[in-house]
Amino acid sequence: MASIFTRIIKGEIPCYKIAENDKFFAFLDINPLQAGHTLVIPKAEIDVFFDLPEDILSEILVFSKPIANAIKDYTLCERVGVSVIGLEVPHAHVHLIPINGMNDMNFANEKKTLEKGDFENIAREIRERIKH
Repeated sequence: MASIFTRIIKGEIPCYKIAENDKFFAFLDINPLQAGHTLVIPKAEIDVFFDLPEDILSEILVFSKPIANAIKDYTLCERVGVSVIGLEVPHAHVHLIPINGMNDMNFANEKKTLEKGDFENIAREIRERIKH
C-alpha cells in the first residue's frame, strides 16, 4: 500500500506544493511547528532515511538548499533547522523548519493552526523566493 506521501506525489491527496523535480517533492507540513515548515521527500518510496541510495541521500540536501534559503528569506528566521525523525510516516523525509531558537524545533510543542488561505499564501511566497 502506498504511503500517504506517495499518494501526495501522485496527486491523490492535495498538498501545498513548494517544489518538485524528477527525484524529489517538497510541500508544506499541514501540522507545522512553525509557519513555513516544509517536508522534502524522495519520490522513491523508501521508509528509512539511511536506507536511501547514496546518490538520493546526498541529492536530497542539494534539492533542499534553495528551498531552505527561500524559507529563511520569507520568514526572516535566524536559521532553517533540518530534522530527520522518520517515525511519523513510513517514507523517508526531511523537515525544514524556520527557527529562532532551539525550542522552535521541539516536536513535543503544540503545532501551529493555520487556515487554508494561510498555507496557500506561505507556499506561494516560498515558491516565489526559490533561486536555482
